[in-house]
Amino acid sequence: MCTGGCAKCLGTTLIPLAVLCTLANILLFFPGGKVVENNLHITDEVWYFGGILGSGVLMIFPALVFLGLKNNDCCGCCGNESCGKRFAMFSSIIFAAVGVLGAGYCFVLSAVALNRGPKCYTGTEWTYPFQDGNYLANHTLWNMCQSPENIVPWNLTLFSLLLVMSGIQAVLCGIQVVNGLFGTICGDCKCCGCCG
Repeated sequence: MCTGGCAKCLGTTLIPLAVLCTLANILLFFPGGKVVENNLHITDEVWYFGGILGSGVLMIFPALVFLGLKNNDCCGCCGNESCGKRFAMFSSIIFAAVGVLGAGYCFVLSAVALNRGPKCYTGTEWTYPFQDGNYLANHTLWNMCQSPENIVPWNLTLFSLLLVMSGIQAVLCGIQVVNGLFGTICGDCKCCGCCG
């Protein structure tokens, strides 16, 4: 497959993942699917916007660059027809690195949130009742959270989705780094556009 075609495929995959990560982060602002009375009752990691900024906004830029590589004009520069394509593939490496950083940010935040557990009302105060992920294997501990209702499975599901999707995004951007290196060194498999 051409390096430009591969990049377009990666870009096409990154856009729905970015949208899903953004939606998952937005849903985390509604613990248990309900509007909270006080914003201080929302888990801290939600406020760091890992899914909105890291795997959402920062992922749109690489995705759009990757989508545009297939149709990039390769008329060249300095008398070399493949120079334009090679430069475009080189610039895609930089955007892929931005994507890896954004996905990594979301991945780390999600892992920390899963380990820490949700903020909930334990009957006496709003706190983080779980320590070091001990609630993941022991479902009886979930009863410690009295409010919001179903907060543990809510946070567990959404942060797990963010963890998995940001991991996929990081891998896809890593693939584009390698693809971009091949495209920079070897050029695309064919020249297109005004060069004929």
